[in-house]
Amino acid sequence: MARKSTHKWAFKPGLRAGAFGWRGSAKAIDRLKAASTEIRAARRSDPVTAAEGVVALAARIWPAFEHIDTSSGALGTAVYRTLETLLPILIDAPADQKTRAAWLERLRTAILDDGVDYLAPISERFGEIAAFPALMNDHADRDLDLIRAAWSDHARFSHCPTATLTLSCLLEAGRHEDVLALLDTTKTRLWFHEKFAADALLRQGYAEDALARAAALLEGDRAPWGHHDIARFCETVLQQQGRPEEAYRRFGLPSAAGNTWLAMWRDLVKRYPERDPREVLEDLIAWHGRKGKWFAAAKSAGYLDIALDCAAAPEAAPATLIRASRDFAASEPVFATRVALHAVAHLLAGRGYDASPRDIDAAIDHAMVASRAAGEAAWATEELRALAGRGASDDHMAGRLRARLAELDAAADEAEG
Repeated sequence: MARKSTHKWAFKPGLRAGAFGWRGSAKAIDRLKAASTEIRAARRSDPVTAAEGVVALAARIWPAFEHIDTSSGALGTAVYRTLETLLPILIDAPADQKTRAAWLERLRTAILDDGVDYLAPISERFGEIAAFPALMNDHADRDLDLIRAAWSDHARFSHCPTATLTLSCLLEAGRHEDVLALLDTTKTRLWFHEKFAADALLRQGYAEDALARAAALLEGDRAPWGHHDIARFCETVLQQQGRPEEAYRRFGLPSAAGNTWLAMWRDLVKRYPERDPREVLEDLIAWHGRKGKWFAAAKSAGYLDIALDCAAAPEAAPATLIRASRDFAASEPVFATRVALHAVAHLLAGRGYDASPRDIDAAIDHAMVASRAAGEAAWATEELRALAGRGASDDHMAGRLRARLAELDAAADEAEG
């Protein structure tokens, strides 16, 4: 018999059907975090009960979140991360076949009812969750004919909510030819299905065919859905074949990911620890362009010469340069002086978001403080004078620079007197 859990989950009442309204995203995310914490804690003493908790949570996600505005993407991201964290608990649990069969039925029903594909991570690993070959084949065969008929009809589009879980079960059951045959019926190739074909080829030892099939999706002018994941797959295949240089040049550089330019550099350095980090940064700049945007990354990485080169590029943000010149005035005064002068030049060229004369005042102040520390005050003043000479007579930024230079000259005369 399938095991019946008597565990009382604290998260269940807070994730009942219709529990959240249109603006309930933040509260829903908090409830998800609490549920994840509770389930992970239960795993330490009873992994099967913890896995039951994962199933219970998955079954509640759509009914509870159905009425929430998801336009920001925050809730969808939170659900994805939560399920990605909890899936190993479900997959690795030492449950018997009847218990897993019961879990799979509940999960299958939840996937069919899911209105926005919250449970995509579960569908993608359904075969792993099934664990037993008999269960894999059972769920693989249920809708196989239906999916084949729908995908073979290229005149109409028919969505099959169980397509992904079917592919996952076919793959894990070792039915690689069935995976490839099914996907060859589709009109359009998209990575969220094609990755099963690429994996099926890889598992059969056809690494080059898997690489070619995945890389073909990256061809064309537009980046396809999941292009980062496709590039990572191809990169991994090449690395496993002992071709790290090709992996780095062909797929590593284009797929560097992060919320900031610095994060992109760190991501690639972590993936290629054998490469010179400075070289990685230079390669990223050359590949992605927009040199000025890489200033903060180069500065934070400690490559001040590269940062200074980036500071001169048009895309460099004056506000970022001004902050850097302030922060480095004492520790790296030569660097800070030149960065401040670049900031002045960008402001005179009309660059910078919502720039005002206060910005040029700050840049000049930092330039003078740093240049005095570096023993370059006279040189910095002359550089500012040259910049002012290139500015239009009626430009308010250039006018403010000239006024500040007059103040500096008056202060110098007073000091000499």
